[in-house]
Amino acid sequence: MMDHVDFYHDGNRALQDEFGSRALADRLLNLKREIFTEEDRAFIEGSAFFFLATADAQGRPDCSFKGGLPGFVQVTGPSELAFPDYDGNGMFRSLGNVGVNPNVALLFIAMDGAPRRLRVNGTASIASNDPLLGQTVGAQMIVRVTARAIFPNCPRYIPDLAAGTDALHAPRAGTDAPEPSWKAMDAFADVVPPVRNTFRG
Repeated sequence: MMDHVDFYHDGNRALQDEFGSRALADRLLNLKREIFTEEDRAFIEGSAFFFLATADAQGRPDCSFKGGLPGFVQVTGPSELAFPDYDGNGMFRSLGNVGVNPNVALLFIAMDGAPRRLRVNGTASIASNDPLLGQTVGAQMIVRVTARAIFPNCPRYIPDLAAGTDALHAPRAGTDAPEPSWKAMDAFADVVPPVRNTFRG
């Protein structure tokens, strides 16, 4: 089980202390898990895209968009998901990074209807002889990710692209943005710090 020390480093802690959010960060850690729920599976396998963050051997980051038909990402085990590598521009920045640094982060996000975000951090491996290759149209290789941390993220700043509307909670001049409902939940209300606003316009 991942604890506070594994999940938060000194850089996280310094900013949490500056903004008074350490207690909230520790409380939110209770939402983190290492096993996919059925709700996670439905969201992931229903997604037509996600964002993939990787880093090279020196720790220099790269971020990539991965897309396909819903179902192109599969939850293949209690803590494992898999997705195909499709033909691209041939640079292999993401998968080349995985070859030298297996640590990855995936962001699944819904930007239509009810906004939602799910983050999956873990380690990745690539195979050109994976059993899923024979079942996956267009796949060059299969990437499998073993999750180290699965956790939801506050979706309040996500726009609704289908409706063409901006995020309800995005800050706007001349008005106070509504607080997200989760901040009033009994599990968090006692540790939510006041919002710091430096705007002077």
